[in-house]
Amino acid sequence: METYKDVLSGKCPFGGDRVGGAQATPPTLEQWYPDRLRVETLHQNGPQANPLGAEFDYRAAFASLDYEALKSDIRQFLTSSVSWWPSDYGNYGPQMIRMAWHSAGTYRIADGRGGAGQGLQRFAPISSWWDNGNTDKSRRLLWPIKQKYGSALSWADLMVLTGNIALEIMNFPTYGFAGGREDAWEADNATYWGPELWDPTNVKSFDEMVNRDKRWRGKNGEADYDLENPLAASHQSLIYVNPEGPYANGDPMGSARDIRVTFTRMAMNDEETVALIAGGHAFGKSHGMVKADRIGPPPEIAPIEAMGLGWHNPEGSGAAEHTMTNGIEGSWTQNPTTWDNSYLENLFKFEWKQTRSPAGALQWEPTDPDAPRTPDAHIPGKSHPLMMMTSDIALKTEPVYREICEKFLSDFDYFTLQFSKAWYKLTHRDMGPKERYVGPETKIEDDLLWQDPIPPVDHPLIDEADIAALKAEILATGLSVSDLAFTAFSSVATYRNSDKRGGANGARLALAPQSGWTVNRRTLPVIERLRGIMAGFNGKAAGGKKVSLADLIVLGGCAAVEEAAKAAGTATPVPFVPGRMDTTDALTDADSFEWLKPLVDGFRNYVDPSFAEITQGRVAPEEVFLDKANLLALTAPEWVVLTGGLRALNLNHDGSRHGIFTDRVGALTNDFFTVLTSMDYEWKKTDGAGHAFTLDDRQTGETKFTATRCDLVFGANAQLRAVSEIYAGRDGQERFVRDFVKVWHKLMMLDRYDAKRNDAGAPKAA
Repeated sequence: METYKDVLSGKCPFGGDRVGGAQATPPTLEQWYPDRLRVETLHQNGPQANPLGAEFDYRAAFASLDYEALKSDIRQFLTSSVSWWPSDYGNYGPQMIRMAWHSAGTYRIADGRGGAGQGLQRFAPISSWWDNGNTDKSRRLLWPIKQKYGSALSWADLMVLTGNIALEIMNFPTYGFAGGREDAWEADNATYWGPELWDPTNVKSFDEMVNRDKRWRGKNGEADYDLENPLAASHQSLIYVNPEGPYANGDPMGSARDIRVTFTRMAMNDEETVALIAGGHAFGKSHGMVKADRIGPPPEIAPIEAMGLGWHNPEGSGAAEHTMTNGIEGSWTQNPTTWDNSYLENLFKFEWKQTRSPAGALQWEPTDPDAPRTPDAHIPGKSHPLMMMTSDIALKTEPVYREICEKFLSDFDYFTLQFSKAWYKLTHRDMGPKERYVGPETKIEDDLLWQDPIPPVDHPLIDEADIAALKAEILATGLSVSDLAFTAFSSVATYRNSDKRGGANGARLALAPQSGWTVNRRTLPVIERLRGIMAGFNGKAAGGKKVSLADLIVLGGCAAVEEAAKAAGTATPVPFVPGRMDTTDALTDADSFEWLKPLVDGFRNYVDPSFAEITQGRVAPEEVFLDKANLLALTAPEWVVLTGGLRALNLNHDGSRHGIFTDRVGALTNDFFTVLTSMDYEWKKTDGAGHAFTLDDRQTGETKFTATRCDLVFGANAQLRAVSEIYAGRDGQERFVRDFVKVWHKLMMLDRYDAKRNDAGAPKAA
């Protein structure tokens, strides 16, 4: 029994005098149920996390800046030095180039994720990758400038712009700069960066997080050597490749193989690859003065008193001549703060031998004792042998790279131009069409193929009367509501909010490679009929007025949805905004667009026949479906209502009955949800893999419907089911149609960066 003495001694008479956890202390859902579908990732970086508010316009804010004053402030900073992190050679330029490069270099073409666009280098996991060692110091050095310009200057823009100006102060002519990038406000807890794991509680040195074997099939040099999708980096926690060579083995040809795979996955060709490596290594130095196991933990797990700075170096001052970053020590050139061709001149003029840095990393130095030396970055009068990495020697060893290097050696002006354009592409690749660019150095007059150019509108647009007449003409063709809606949705289904590629504008659905994709076969006859309508209208319209195929595809879908809503007894207008243009084969990089081909498109109930072989059971179709919903910038309720509407319209790619839980096909009913949530049915697998199902009447055993995993997930997942129940309710039909039309319009306008937007951020309808 509790006594008065116990109470006086501070012991709680009711127990509970121990605290073992707090909000989000593990184990959480991620530990309890690691295989659950994480629908909540659709709401990452939501408005609740944004202190500026959902209405804040980064592009307008950047446009309001005194751009020249900002550049002047950055220039002044770059040639300064502070005691807590002194600049190499009295110039922060090379350090800032690395920061900008690594911010942009996470981009990958397979899913468009990564890149500089959200300033994600500020957050885990990227902030604490081994390859980003000491980029935390770069951003902290920039804080006074960020503080001065406040919310008008995003971190994402500041990091890239600082890299640009760093190049300029070292006499390099940059190609241009565009602002308007938005900042993320929370860590990315969803992007797949690779299958490797590391335990920070057991790590002895931060470079132990660098490993690679789980992401590769085969060994470097073998015929089946392959990096899994959607990855680009050769190692977990690296931006590019291991500078010591694959497996840190010092093999230049092996390094060249990794370079080609990695830079190709970053959407760079061989010439761009060489330009970026050779251009970037014309500046600054690498740091490797202290063994890795002496360095403290990265920022995300550094002690609280470190105030967000990681990689504590206990040697000397921990900076300047004692700096440790990637373990390799030295500079590539005699003039590390001047743009010249000495990197390539040194690489080809001298023979190179392997040696080790003070940190023990494998590197190379000239065999010629009379070769030029590079000055110490901090100690006057001291010099060091030139340095090359294995990844540098690879450029001299691999035949194609060597030929490009020799071309750059013989024509420095050409090399300068190619590096400037490759740098521009690297730092802007994830920004999408040039209509999104802001600032006086945007180069919007150039049509660069990687920007997926679309010709500007050069004719009067159709008006409301034309729109009504064209809708009637489209419906009079006899094309079904289902086929028209399928074609319109297929035109937007390629959109990726990650890098703003794809979408309906340009009518690339009618061009290779999209026109040849199996998932798009239903669109071919529809597009041909719409071409005829386009030719007829454009041939007789007065005043030069025209309608594009891109607009007709979308308009046909809008007309179909209106008809479907009417058939369901809930008539409603569907907004339409004209102004799309048709692009051409010449303005379409077919190889690049092939990466947008879906492996799974749950919206159209499509799963590639090779899915099981490609994923080897590691990924379920509904997980790729979730991934696509994220790329389409959908919330969970939008994902649910969109899928239910597409099923009502029978937008299955092959016209199958999977998920078509209605006998009123083509009417925009909420039948999908009423059946999905009903206990009148029993769901049974019809294949061993659990990819196909029947819905059988519990009383009679009769099969009523068939389904796939991409149908059942909306009833099986608790979060998705909760939303589905809203639309299945007695009052759900009207809400369903209203919400479906809203998300339909959102999709049709995702890539309309040319259109004006209203106060809610949605494009205005005509």
